[in-house]
Amino acid sequence: MKILNKRIAIILLTLTIFLLVSITQVKTIASLDLNTSRVSNIAVIFFVTDDPFTMKVIESLKNIENENQNRVKFTFLNPKNNIAIQDEILDAALQTKYDLFILYLPDRRENVVEGAINKIKQKNKPLILMNIIPEVASRASKLYEKVVFVTPDSKKAGIAQGKIIADFWNKNKSSLDANGDNILQYVLLQGPSDDPQPIDRSKYAISTLNDSGIKTQELARVNANWSKDLAKSSIDNLFLKYNGRIEAIISNNDAMAIGAIEALQKYGYNKDNKSKNIAVVGIDGLQEAKDLIDKGIMTGTVIQDPRIEAEVLYKVGMNLIKNLSPTENTDYKVVDGEIIIPFPYDTYIRNISES
Repeated sequence: MKILNKRIAIILLTLTIFLLVSITQVKTIASLDLNTSRVSNIAVIFFVTDDPFTMKVIESLKNIENENQNRVKFTFLNPKNNIAIQDEILDAALQTKYDLFILYLPDRRENVVEGAINKIKQKNKPLILMNIIPEVASRASKLYEKVVFVTPDSKKAGIAQGKIIADFWNKNKSSLDANGDNILQYVLLQGPSDDPQPIDRSKYAISTLNDSGIKTQELARVNANWSKDLAKSSIDNLFLKYNGRIEAIISNNDAMAIGAIEALQKYGYNKDNKSKNIAVVGIDGLQEAKDLIDKGIMTGTVIQDPRIEAEVLYKVGMNLIKNLSPTENTDYKVVDGEIIIPFPYDTYIRNISES
């Protein structure tokens, strides 16, 4: 019996030692994993950083960084809408140990896109390119297996914007059709011509109006380059040129829409007198635009949540850094080689009954 008890005691002691060693090893491994885990450094180069929506995307990326301080660090580099400055910034950044580059180029022509890809390919780093024309993206994607293209579904944005104006026309035609000719005379404020967003936003906003049975006449189409100030000066000139014929201003973004309103207000429009009001619609859902809509000054906007865009850049970027599929553990859709930012494109509109 004593021999049996002694054997049991030895077995128990052995098990205890084994468990202690195992626990110590687990703790050591966990400690090593924690200590050797490296923060991913991501260079973000947006061609313009003072655009209100872009500023919101940057703010959202900073919030993601704050929520994941042990995982990611974003560095924001500003080329000031200048391709030469961007080249200098990118060359300098490539000498730093960034794990990923996110580029929204000031010039999205094919040769510029290819040049940026080839530079980063030499360093064997993953790259996200934003808002590249699909045909260019399709060809450029063959240059490098670590490049990914990300863009919103601007067709849906344009359709949503067209519906805002169509609904306003159907419910408030007597006010909108100022000259009573049953044709909507409009000015289009467009973004950069080499960016797929303004191309689709413009095309589908107008086609949605026409498909709704509304006849349209384009008085002018202005490339205001997403800029509030350029839009303001353009509408200032066009208002005088068309002398009361403008019935609506369709803007590819809210910043240009707000600039247009400031120009109209110079001439007494879109203020307190509801009989002197030109319909103005934008895209982005900026708070300033919503405030103008609440006051009956602006007609409506299509909402794009900057947090959603920031999350796409973060999740896709981290997948690339880990050598995973760009859409791993996401619900993102790839259309024609591009990952589509899943904006819901809700609308924020003026209360028609108050018109």
